[in-house]
Amino acid sequence: MWIKTYSKTFKDLQKERVWALWADVNNRHKWDLDSEYCKLEGPFKVGAKFILKPIGAPVVQIEIIEVRKNHKFTDRTRFFGAIMDGIHEMEATKDGLRLTTTMQISGPLSFIWRKLVVEGIVKTLPDQTEALVALARREDD
Repeated sequence: MWIKTYSKTFKDLQKERVWALWADVNNRHKWDLDSEYCKLEGPFKVGAKFILKPIGAPVVQIEIIEVRKNHKFTDRTRFFGAIMDGIHEMEATKDGLRLTTTMQISGPLSFIWRKLVVEGIVKTLPDQTEALVALARREDD
């Protein structure tokens, strides 16, 4: 299994605003700068599936496999010979709200998908996190 994590702590950030943005899958493209659009029909819950259209790549189907409101969710993408999980977490600390995204991939062909997909996602995690926070703060006004 290959794992990479990005984490940053932000002062004066409301976890409810971040959660609302995470759960609003149809507007994910506003902070997930790698995507053109996303579409989820129905509630944001374990077992729900949505489609995501990455910029310059084909549409993928993603399943929500874990939801802990105002704390964490995990989504899973299945590729031929590999499974990629995106783990999105937040934790209140004395220094502010820590946002963490972990990307992991496993399976016999994970080395191929790591190069084709996951490494590119990991490179954009800092910008993606900043875009999420900026949107959460704008909507707090």
